[in-house]
Amino acid sequence: MNVESVTSSICDTAINFGEGDGSGRKPMSRPYGVALLVGGVDKKGPSLYQSDPSGTLLKFKAQAIGSAYENANSTLQEQWHSGLSLDEGIILSLRILKEVMEEKISSSNVEVGVISTTDRKFRRLNEEEVSAFLGEVAGN
Repeated sequence: MNVESVTSSICDTAINFGEGDGSGRKPMSRPYGVALLVGGVDKKGPSLYQSDPSGTLLKFKAQAIGSAYENANSTLQEQWHSGLSLDEGIILSLRILKEVMEEKISSSNVEVGVISTTDRKFRRLNEEEVSAFLGEVAGN
C-alpha cells in the first residue's frame, strides 16, 4: 500500500466519522483530535503527508506540526533542500528540535527514526547514534 493511500484512508475516516451509522445516534465530531504526519517510502519514492482533524490531506517535502511548528517550518523553509543527505537531514531536524524544545535536548528525550529508500524499512536509531548526532548539533 502506498503512503498516500494510507494517509487518504485516515483522512476519509476523519471526514466520514461525523456522518453517523444510520442508527440515529449522534456520532462524535472528530475521531482524531490531532494533526498527523505520515511519512514513508513506497514505489513512488519518499513522501510526507499531513492529515488534520477535519480530514484535510496535504503533501509536503518537509513539514513540522505541534506547538512550535511556525518556527520549525520557518527554519525548514530556509535550510531544507532536496539534496540533503540522510545525516544532514537528521542534524537539521535535531537542530530545529533543540531550538524549539523547552527542556534540554538529549538522547533520553528524543527519538530518531529513519526509513531507507533502498529497502523501505523503518529503523529507530539507538541512543548512541542519537548522541553522536546531538554531538554534531552541539558542535555547530
